[in-house]
Amino acid sequence: MILINFLTDFFTNPVLMSAGVSWFIAQAAKVIIESVKYGFDRHILGRSGGMPSSHSATFTGLTFSCLLLYSAHSTEFAISLMLAIVVIYDSMNLRMETGKLGAAMNKLHERDKNAGLEQVSDGKFEEKAGHTLPEVIAGICIGIIVSSILTLLVFN
Repeated sequence: MILINFLTDFFTNPVLMSAGVSWFIAQAAKVIIESVKYGFDRHILGRSGGMPSSHSATFTGLTFSCLLLYSAHSTEFAISLMLAIVVIYDSMNLRMETGKLGAAMNKLHERDKNAGLEQVSDGKFEEKAGHTLPEVIAGICIGIIVSSILTLLVFN
C-alpha cells in the first residue's frame, strides 16, 4: 500500500511532472532535430548541447509550475527560480566554454597526429557541450507551455 501511495503521489505531482515532461519533450525534439540534420546516431541520446536546451526546459517547467501553484511569494518558487538561473547560466556560459576547449584540443590533437608527435589523448573531445541563446529560449518556451498545460489543465 505504501508503494502504491508513493507512486500515485509521484505521478500526480504537478511540479515533478512539469519538469520531467518538459525534459522528455526537449530531449525527444533534440533527437528528432539532430537525426533529421545529420542522421540518427545513438550517441545523440546522451549528448550535451543542441536544440532545444533540455536544461532550460526542465528548470523552467519546474519553476513555472511552482509559480502557478504557490505564487511568486513562495519559498518553492524562490528556490526553483534560483536553481533555474544557475543551471541555465551554466548551460550557456560554462559548458559553452568547455565546448570551445574541446574544439581547440581536437585541433591540437590533429596537428600533433599529422606531425607524428605523441598523442595526449586517444579519443575526440566533445565540442558541442553548451547552448546558444536560441536553444535556451526554445527550452524555456517548452517549459512554460508544458508546465502551464499540466499545472492548469491536467492536474487542476
